[in-house]
Amino acid sequence: MASTSGIEWTEMTWNPVTGCTKVSPGCKHCYAETLSRRLRAMGAPGYEKGFSLQLRPERLSQPLRRDKPTTYFVNSMSDLFHEDIPDAYISRVMEVIRETPQHTYQILTKRSERLPLYFSDQTCPANAWIGVSVEDREYGLPRIPWLRQVPAKVRFLSIEPLLEDLGKLDLTGIHWVIVGGESGKSARAMDPAWVENIRIQAEKQNVPFFFKQWGTWGADGVRRSKKKNGRTLDGETFDAMPATEYA
Repeated sequence: MASTSGIEWTEMTWNPVTGCTKVSPGCKHCYAETLSRRLRAMGAPGYEKGFSLQLRPERLSQPLRRDKPTTYFVNSMSDLFHEDIPDAYISRVMEVIRETPQHTYQILTKRSERLPLYFSDQTCPANAWIGVSVEDREYGLPRIPWLRQVPAKVRFLSIEPLLEDLGKLDLTGIHWVIVGGESGKSARAMDPAWVENIRIQAEKQNVPFFFKQWGTWGADGVRRSKKKNGRTLDGETFDAMPATEYA
């Protein structure tokens, strides 16, 4: 079944693919890889091969069985645009999305260069939000121009884990920005100034800003549990969502 999400900006996760491979520094301490090992140790169905990439066509129908409007994060345990996933299978996922207009689907990828290639002859479903991960300047920022080429109703950035100051940002064509720090025993710390730089630029460019979490390291540089570090920035919670009237 699709699973209830503990992710602050979505409601449920839907994983018609599991497993992935690392492509950039943001992948170094991948939470999905860690979770897949735990699920394998528990004997959970679908994780017998750990984090190796596997298509899960038996899960395609899960959203079809839910009438209540739900926001789904697609492939929290993988990347739908991974180079080893055939276009035909991606299209099967998109067809389910089209058949369930009551739901909203958030699709996040690090394989941004594949986005305009796939959508060059495919219509993006109106209820599919397409986003890219941005963790640093070298790997993350170059994904944004690829995303701009996608004719999605909502295009978003998941800047998590934020690993350095991103400098000046051009948010043209971007409808939502999420920022978060890294969690886990090997988490890398996030400087509050890096977050504030993004927040200010998003505000100036009229882009909704969502601060997801500090992660393992707090704004004061003290290591604590994710829950204790919380998700406030200068005492304020930022949880703006995109306006879906964007074209």
